[in-house]
Amino acid sequence: MARKTGSHSEVTGPRIRAAALKLFARHGYAAVSMRQIAREVGVQAGALYLYTPDKQGLLFGLLQDHMTGLLAAWAAEEKPSDPVEHLHHFTRFHIFYHLERPEDVFVSYMELRNLGPENFATIEALRRTYEDKLQAILQDGQDNGQFSLPDAKLATLALIAMLTGVNTWYRDGGRLSREKVEAIYWDMVRKAVAA
Repeated sequence: MARKTGSHSEVTGPRIRAAALKLFARHGYAAVSMRQIAREVGVQAGALYLYTPDKQGLLFGLLQDHMTGLLAAWAAEEKPSDPVEHLHHFTRFHIFYHLERPEDVFVSYMELRNLGPENFATIEALRRTYEDKLQAILQDGQDNGQFSLPDAKLATLALIAMLTGVNTWYRDGGRLSREKVEAIYWDMVRKAVAA
């Protein structure tokens, strides 16, 4: 099917991804059809296949974009050498990065189960790469006696779950500012790993 008159790949492609993200977050991947996505964008359903092979490819692309964006943003951060300050920096980064992307976070966690085996393995590898960044900080602090952890991997997973959990309840304009939330969470993280 030909591209709709006036559509441009650099505009329509991102609009399709944005619409899919919004609909997946609101209704769930299984409940959303390609026709709904097309309607949201204002194109014919067949036009979507100029930008993605299928709905699975669209979901995979969204999750992959989220993880590669997260890894690139962390790589660009200037990191302190002291493990305590490094962990504080990671805590702040993780909270603020994810609060800016609530739909991405929701879809990345809730719809991971809907990926086919190969796509799942790719996203899991990216997630492990990010987890390894935190685990290295924790291991560094443990090695020099600043942290006390019975199991660095388990602590990594627990801390990431706790930090990502902010997205389930935080709302701008609520009782606590983002900065206050970060400060409270940092206090909890610091106490959880303290030697």
